[in-house]
Amino acid sequence: MPPPDPAAATPYAHPIRTILILALAPAIGVGIGRFAYSLVLPDMRDSLGWSYSTAGFMNTINAAGYMIGALGAAAVVRRTGLFRATWLSTLACIISLVICALSGHVVVFSLGRLLSGIGAAVAFVGGGALAATIAQAHPARAALLLGLFYTGAGTGLIASGLAAPFLLQYFGPGSWWIVWAVLTALCALMAIPLVLHRMPGPAHDATQDAATATVMLRPVLPFLAGYFLFGAGYIAYMTFMIAYVRDAGGGAAAQSAFWCLIGLSAYTSPWVWRSLIARGQSGLSCAILIGVTMLGTGLALLGTAPWLLAASAFVFGSAFFAVVTATTAFARFNYPPVAWPKAIGIMTITFSLGQTLGPFVTGAITDITGSLASALNVSTAALALGALLCAFQRPLRGEA
Repeated sequence: MPPPDPAAATPYAHPIRTILILALAPAIGVGIGRFAYSLVLPDMRDSLGWSYSTAGFMNTINAAGYMIGALGAAAVVRRTGLFRATWLSTLACIISLVICALSGHVVVFSLGRLLSGIGAAVAFVGGGALAATIAQAHPARAALLLGLFYTGAGTGLIASGLAAPFLLQYFGPGSWWIVWAVLTALCALMAIPLVLHRMPGPAHDATQDAATATVMLRPVLPFLAGYFLFGAGYIAYMTFMIAYVRDAGGGAAAQSAFWCLIGLSAYTSPWVWRSLIARGQSGLSCAILIGVTMLGTGLALLGTAPWLLAASAFVFGSAFFAVVTATTAFARFNYPPVAWPKAIGIMTITFSLGQTLGPFVTGAITDITGSLASALNVSTAALALGALLCAFQRPLRGEA
């Protein structure tokens, strides 16, 4: 592990409170901006006559935006600083929800999904680098603090899961735009503490030196390849599982319970996986967590009994969010603080490449086979291979 950077080692007042406020960024950008689409997707497909390929494309374009945002995140944070980049990009996510509420036209809606992805990626890279800096200043609680940041997406899942299915049930077919409007208002309220917060910590923003940071790709190819497959595998589950639950006869309450359980299980991950993530110098921690995520997708293939779906949601949610925490921990262990934004950005780009391919490919497979189970089979296989590749990653020991 590299020696602590003096700027990063400056104590942060109220680190947990600061982390929880930062976690509102992934709650809005990821938990709602990206994943709430799955809750609205069945009604949009029925009302707008979309195929599964078109439906999957909407998450593909979102993932493409995520990749664009990840590519540009380092430049954005150099100009604005980590915290300002985080809350400005979160506001962009809220604007994207407005666009989604205004029109179901494929082009207009795609633009909304594209903007959502761009904003979410910049917020994720900026917020993740800030969380890593705070964790570095509190080494005894580093894994817990990182984990708390990534549970923000779970908060967004719970919020949207409590709202969307019941709004659709109450207003009936074609009410998808009402759901987007309500989620926009909810996100605007959630963003207030983030926008008003004054970031404590060192006056020196290490991201100003990020342009000179060097991050070699070759030493981390197994890790990046595994993370790519994780992105491709998990997104199929998150895109089509609500449709899978609905097709199995699950109504609004079942869909809400399933979605909220994924979000609630995210809150267990900082404690359940804390020790594993604290030993995340190699790719083994990520490999184990991707393997557990694969187990969650596999449980859904065993049947549609309520207990199986509940187990699938819980296992998937507890490990899925921890994988992202483990990648940030890997960057923190193996790179100097000045390189964290760039390292996290590279990992986010790799992840988003997988996300870009996953939804469209699995949607096309579902159209061909006529079965959502085929999408879950592809998801499970991708996650299994991703876990295997990550297991080959060794600590860098100065190679980066």
